[in-house]
Amino acid sequence: MTTQADLESSADNGRAVAFLRDLIAAQPKGENAVQALISDRLSQAGCEVTSFDYEPSTVPVVGELIVDGTKNVGTRRAIVATLNGDAALPSLLMFAHPDGEAVADTETWSHDPFAGDVDAGRLYGWGVADDLAGCAAAVLAIEKAAASNSPMGRAVFASTPSKHYARGVAALLHDGLSADASLYLHPAESGVGMREIKAVASGQVEFKITIHGKAPNTTEPVHTTFSHLSANPIDKAFVLHQALTNLAEERAKRIHHPLIEAEVGRATNLHISGIRCGEMRKFSKIVETCEMGGAISFPPGETLEQIQKEVEGAIVAAAKADEWLASNPPEITWVTGVTGAEISAEHPLYQTASQAVTAVTGEPPHVNPMHTCSDIRNPMIEAGIPCVGLGCLGGDLSQNGKHDEWVDLPDFLRMVDVTANVVTSWCGGKRVNQT
Repeated sequence: MTTQADLESSADNGRAVAFLRDLIAAQPKGENAVQALISDRLSQAGCEVTSFDYEPSTVPVVGELIVDGTKNVGTRRAIVATLNGDAALPSLLMFAHPDGEAVADTETWSHDPFAGDVDAGRLYGWGVADDLAGCAAAVLAIEKAAASNSPMGRAVFASTPSKHYARGVAALLHDGLSADASLYLHPAESGVGMREIKAVASGQVEFKITIHGKAPNTTEPVHTTFSHLSANPIDKAFVLHQALTNLAEERAKRIHHPLIEAEVGRATNLHISGIRCGEMRKFSKIVETCEMGGAISFPPGETLEQIQKEVEGAIVAAAKADEWLASNPPEITWVTGVTGAEISAEHPLYQTASQAVTAVTGEPPHVNPMHTCSDIRNPMIEAGIPCVGLGCLGGDLSQNGKHDEWVDLPDFLRMVDVTANVVTSWCGGKRVNQT
């Protein structure tokens, strides 16, 4: 078992922290500067490093829904570093994303966003938990594997843009990048860090419904006296909201996933999170259009097409039962969505990761099934490659509007050791056979 004293005293750990700080310091210079550091480091480790330029909007979509307004525009670059090995032994693809949120509002930070300050066991930095720690862990793990001189299969790290539909790993997979298994490296805010493995990702789809009404037929500026002569779209929105609430409850009784239900009591959910109609100052007016939007989550095994059909069916049925909506049907717009994916705890990849976590931390991990839309789905859905996710404890992500983003330093160092253990164990063929 690796103790905290071991974690804090090793020269290797000093180099690991220095590299993570270098990545943080490069953030103001942009994504390409971060990629250059990663490329140089992996070249020095003996990897074959290549770059791959792609246009996110042209990447094929599998089990995913992206509308034009959410597509990432402009050429992006992914870095692929390959530590070649014995073709007869298993191969492993690791991936993480070097792109963070655009640097802004740094004056709200109490720590220097680009210095990698350490305070009370936390290392602070812009993008450190999203996802520089993941990139650093992969690079450092490959360095350890390269230095071991042990017989291994091919180990690959893909540093791939991901945020805001950049779809870097999907672009590589559709270009032919492959492996026997994959590992997504990203810190998590779940509070347990390296004591969990991400092996289940629910799917989710977001939607918008436009409801048409009719103002009363009057030239009077005040509609209140004539309200009964109108078709108020807010009233009709409540009709559809109730229909979707009924669908959510019916699905909760019908759709099951033991791991998700054990965490939150149900395997699928649906909510309406926004309604927009009229102005909060013209209360005597009845407007003619109302919009409401929401999202539905669903477990692995269901498809986007199935979910869309059920939601559309509930809306159509409710509309047909309403005199106004039957003649003025609402319009459904599908905004964005992904299909879920999972591997079982009995899978050789999960077992290899679990054994690595136990060896480093001294505690067996558990499956966290609550990472809806996690990128672990990409290799499984896009290319049929089993995948799990690992990540140290982190928090206060800039993408969530927070400041002083951090990772737990001892847990980050454990993440490096666990990742290296997975690489050498999996690629070395030291794994249980799949049943």
